[in-house]
Formats: sequence, C-alpha cells, structure tokens
Amino acid sequence: MEQKKSKGQSQRYLNFSLGSEEYAIPLNAVKEVIALPEVTSVPYTPPHFLGIMNLRGQVISVIDLRLKFGIKAETTAETAVIICEMGQHSLGMVVSSVNSVLALEESEISPKPEIHSHRNTDYIQGVAKKDKHLVLLLDIVKALSAEEQAAISRATGVKKAA
Repeated sequence: MEQKKSKGQSQRYLNFSLGSEEYAIPLNAVKEVIALPEVTSVPYTPPHFLGIMNLRGQVISVIDLRLKFGIKAETTAETAVIICEMGQHSLGMVVSSVNSVLALEESEISPKPEIHSHRNTDYIQGVAKKDKHLVLLLDIVKALSAEEQAAISRATGVKKAA
C-alpha cells in the first residue's frame, strides 16, 4: 500500500473505495484486511448483512458497506474485507477495494458539509482532499444503527455490556 507523508502531527486512515467513491476510516480501528471469504448467511437479516465468517476460530459478522450505503455491489478480484474492532467484537466490512494508507493533518480535513437528508449522516466525520477528489472520513460505529449493532452482537454471541 502507498504511504503518503505529511509534515507535523497527522492521523493515519485506511483509504478504500465503495463503487467509484472513496472513503477512509481511522487506521487504529483496523485489525486487518483479507480477501472475501466464504460467508454463512443468517436468516431474517437486512440485505447488507451478509452473514458470519470464521476467522482463525473467531466468529465475525460481515456487512457489505456498499449495500449499506446504497451502492451497487460488484465482486471483483479487488473486493476485500476490512476487519475492524467494534468494542467487544470485530466486524468485517466488504468494500470494492482497499487503496492506500493516508496520513492526514487536521488542517487537511474539512468539517462535514451540511447534508440535507432524511437519513442519519452522523457517521461522516469530515472530508479530506486526495489528489483531485474528495474522501469521506467515516465513523463506522455511527454508521450502524443500534439495532444493527445488537444484531451483530447476537450473531457473534457477544453480550452488550450493561
């Protein structure tokens, strides 16, 4: 992966694509990136909840972030799963491709623009410029509703702390 260098204090982000759009999440939330494995479906779950997978003995819920955000999901050789830490459990997020690690200074990150939508957009932390296009910085926990987080906990057998 390409590493962008920056002067001063910076935070590192994993840059990935969902369709033709670019996104990034804080690198410290990422455990690893893997190829798309075999996923076991779980009945009565939303379309973007693909199911569960076994990663070295750990059961992990898998969501397709493209479907979650209403983006057409096409599986290619570049399709990957980003394994993220979410409190007591891990989550696998299917993305179109993983692009690079970005080092961004605070001055390079613009605040989230005013978005007029009937959907919650609190999961957008900010916007960064990369070359000639924009990268949306995500908070993956805020991208999932409380019901989705509870479903992930149930699917992986992790009880939520009281």
